[in-house]
Amino acid sequence: MAITAIKGFNDILPSESGRWQHIEQAARSVFERNGFSEIRVPIMEKTELFCRSIGDATDIVEKEMYSFIDKGENAITLRPEGTAGVMRAFIEHKLYAQDPVAKLYYLGPMFRYERPQKGRYRQFHQIGAEITGVHDPLADAQVLNMLVQFFRDIGLDEPQLQVNSLGCPDCRPAYRTTLMAFLEQRADALCEDCRRRMTTNPLRALDCKVPGCIAATAGAPSMLDNLCTGCSDHFASVRQYLDTTATPYSINPRMVRGLDYYTRTTFEMVTGLLGSQSAVAAGGRYDGLISQLGGPAIPGIGFAMGVERVALLLGDKDFARQPDLFIATLGAGERGFAFRLLHDLLQLGLRVEMDYEGKSLKSQMRRADRLGARYSVVIGENEVSSGRAHFKRMADGEQVEVMLIAEHIKQTL
Repeated sequence: MAITAIKGFNDILPSESGRWQHIEQAARSVFERNGFSEIRVPIMEKTELFCRSIGDATDIVEKEMYSFIDKGENAITLRPEGTAGVMRAFIEHKLYAQDPVAKLYYLGPMFRYERPQKGRYRQFHQIGAEITGVHDPLADAQVLNMLVQFFRDIGLDEPQLQVNSLGCPDCRPAYRTTLMAFLEQRADALCEDCRRRMTTNPLRALDCKVPGCIAATAGAPSMLDNLCTGCSDHFASVRQYLDTTATPYSINPRMVRGLDYYTRTTFEMVTGLLGSQSAVAAGGRYDGLISQLGGPAIPGIGFAMGVERVALLLGDKDFARQPDLFIATLGAGERGFAFRLLHDLLQLGLRVEMDYEGKSLKSQMRRADRLGARYSVVIGENEVSSGRAHFKRMADGEQVEVMLIAEHIKQTL
């Protein structure tokens, strides 16, 4: 019996990988223009890290983490999200001692045990970015503008930016009490998860996708109406900076992030093109997370985007890079000459393919077509002896005679 992949763990095939590379390259370009540097952290961390950062009452910790005890009796978890690990590294290596203002980005797989569906898998991939050490709403606005610019750079008008504020430890407790009282009056209409979380994480009821919960919480009090002066001013400044740069956005007062560490500014990039999986990127400010994990009292803000969902938005666009040239040979005697020419052209940075099996010229040209080569050349005895050959542009059949010297060929193609 053939061995197949684990359910929810998907292969990324060559026909898809060009799209992924396009996304990753655009992210690196945009982030690095904004002064961000890449950080690479392990895919496994101590389970305690995620319990302390994400929150014991979240779905991720309660239901979705891949956790186990290793041979050293240590509680280990495959990372379900990126921020906690990045902040652990930031603290452990005392990056704040070099400069508390750090701009970091990461790319890689995350793991959550949930029902696989389109755009959501058990191994999924995220690209994220974090800024530490800045309380000023300018940092919020830069992160939001950078995220919007990323989607423009990969050629997407969708998704759209939505923003909200979740307040801070000064104003959220009173709102939480108000919201709990509201939910208790409607407990019978809430789903089992929302009833269970009502006392530990009542804000999650506002984000529940169950139709009964959406109807029951339709008139729920808004956090935006309960912000303290500091949070209200901060949110107003973020919006003002977005207006200054003409960044389009809308306010979504029901937006609630699923992780406990978020404070003040929260945001999502939302689309209607993926069904119920409307958010393709999300994040917010987490001013208490670093100190909560044992580091100094340094604020932070960041986001993560789901690469699978962004790839779905790109649809069937082809990002595969075709060969610049396909070299065909008429006989075995010319293959050594052709191979040396291929080597020289590769050294100059061209993408070149040739026949490996001595197939007929007709078969070789069919392969050139399949690969989508821009040009082809046929090398036989005459071409080897004269040092010249006709290079055919595959799109329209136009030919040009070129010396069989790598530098000349590169200048022509």
